[in-house]
Parts: sequence; C-alpha cells; structure tokens
Amino acid sequence: MLKETDAVIFDLDGTLVDSMWIWYDIDVAYLGRYGLTVPADLQQKIEGLGFSETARYFKERFLLPDSIEQIKAAWNEMAWEKYMRQVPLKPGVAGFLKRCKDRGIQMGIATSNSRQLVEQILAVHRLEDYFSSVITACDVGRGKPAPDIYLAVARQLQVENRRCLVFEDVVAGILSGKAAGMRVCAVEDAASLMQTPEKKRLADYYIRDFIELAQE
Repeated sequence: MLKETDAVIFDLDGTLVDSMWIWYDIDVAYLGRYGLTVPADLQQKIEGLGFSETARYFKERFLLPDSIEQIKAAWNEMAWEKYMRQVPLKPGVAGFLKRCKDRGIQMGIATSNSRQLVEQILAVHRLEDYFSSVITACDVGRGKPAPDIYLAVARQLQVENRRCLVFEDVVAGILSGKAAGMRVCAVEDAASLMQTPEKKRLADYYIRDFIELAQE
C-alpha cells in the first residue's frame, strides 16, 4: 500500500481517533437546549461538511437564535472534555505513524473538525511532530466530498496528488480523496458500518484497523 507513496493524509474523526460517537451525543445535548430532537436524517445531511458549514446548516435548519460563531464555540466547549478523557486513538495508529515517519513519508491531516479541537487532540495524544500539514474544511471553504481539502494538504506538503495515500472512514471523505486524484484506504468505524459495502466499492483498500499496517 505504501509503495510509490510520498505522503499519507488522514481524516481525523473516525479514522485516527474513535470519536464519531461523541458528536451524536453533542447534537442531542445542544438541540435539547432548544427543546429540539435530532432528526433521523441529520448525519446524512451534514456528513463531510466543515465545522462552519455544519454550524450554518444547524442555524438555518433549526432556526437557532445563536450566531454561527456562538454555535461553534458551544460545540468546542462540549467536545473538549470528551476528547480529552474519552476518545482514544484507533488501534494501531501510533505504530503506523511511526512506520511512516521511519520510511520518510510525509503526513498530513484533512479534517472537517475545528482547528481548535484538532490542535488539542494532537496535543493530548502527543502526535504534533508527525504532521507537517493540518488543514480544516474551514480553511478551504468547501467540505468533503469536494476535493479542495486534500488538494490543499498536498500543495502544502509539496507532493504530487497521485503519490498521496488517503485514509478515510466515511463515503464523503472517500469521494473527496478520489476526486483529488489520490489513492484511498477506507477505515472501518462503528458509526459508519452501514456504509461498509459502499466504502469497499469506492476505495482502493479497506482495513479494519491500523494494526496490520503497523506490523507489516
């Protein structure tokens, strides 16, 4: 998988860290402040959207009185405690990052999460030194499945798109990486198990976790 690969670019939530579950809890708690419940189609509607895009969607769909900046601030506050104490790395991640670093492969992150949370997550798990580029969807304007975020990371790493390998846990992310002209490995995650057949069809590779890659 790493042959002819100059850079590996990771999604964050559901790919590097086991965190997708916390966002449903946050949606329930946040909408509950206004007497609202989480619609069944919400995850499908916001999948791949950047942090600001998601806040804008919430404000418009649920007619929230908070500004977009207030919504994002509330989410950051609600998420931080969970990320700090309840969100582990996916199995095998640490070993795989070390393997890539030892082989001289550059690494970057392309995430829909907020920059504030990304920096905190990397600090908690002491991963800052592995990544030469961290781009959020807010940095590029369009979230996944648009290719913008992966193209931006490749430019910052100064690596050809075709020599980048992407790791993603959801369909929108896989489509984003493929649209950028990169090879994509789908990662299994409990929150997207229903997407497994589609993920396997769209991606170049599929893994249950990083343990097998860390030990190759």
